[in-house]
Amino acid sequence: MTEMLRVTGLTRRFGGVVAVNEVSFSVDEGEIVGLIGPNGSGKTTTFNLISGNLTPNAGEIIYKGAAIHGLKSYEVARRGIGRTYQVVRPFPLLTVAENVMAGAFQKEGNYAAARRKSLGILDDLGLLDKADRLASDLTLLQLKRLEIAKVLSIDPDLLLLDEVAAGLTTSEIEVLLGFVRQLHERGMTMLVVEHVMQFISSLCSRVLVLDFGKLIAVGSCADVLADPAVHEAYLGEEITVA
Repeated sequence: MTEMLRVTGLTRRFGGVVAVNEVSFSVDEGEIVGLIGPNGSGKTTTFNLISGNLTPNAGEIIYKGAAIHGLKSYEVARRGIGRTYQVVRPFPLLTVAENVMAGAFQKEGNYAAARRKSLGILDDLGLLDKADRLASDLTLLQLKRLEIAKVLSIDPDLLLLDEVAAGLTTSEIEVLLGFVRQLHERGMTMLVVEHVMQFISSLCSRVLVLDFGKLIAVGSCADVLADPAVHEAYLGEEITVA
């Protein structure tokens, strides 16, 4: 397999707190890799470092053979890395199609082309019938799908999904899983932060576990959940698979 992303010795401090502590891992082209850990373990900070929202204090981030640590978030996005956020961030006073078009304009030269592209993405994610509705009218599940649609509008090769299943019911998670599987079948590579083990176990070929900013386990979902160090990290938190 071709290596798409390599993180080596990644470190980020906030004052005296080391949020990410010499973390190293890789993601191969076509993989779906899970990144899990208890609250405050450094998962979202790791995403912020990869996506350019934060700059590391130490370490390297190599994407498709080129260093991207220190680049601005828009520069990272132009290289082909897209991400969602824990809290959905629609433009509530724009239509659903216009939300997606905001990203599509980066690659398309005019309004008509950007709208065609946005409608195609919305069709893929089951939102075409909502294209001309305000984003504020959508349900949570629909907003989660819109969040993914917005990221797809920039044509990413690597998709960072940050807790897209949070707040959804079991049946809604299954619906979202279907859309994510379709993306993977089309060749999308993904790194997934998630607390919902149903989501992780259904998708991921490998799972990385962070605790207090350090990588403590790597392996299949079954292997890492059976690891005593992982159970100790999650003490008091549910890690059962639905």
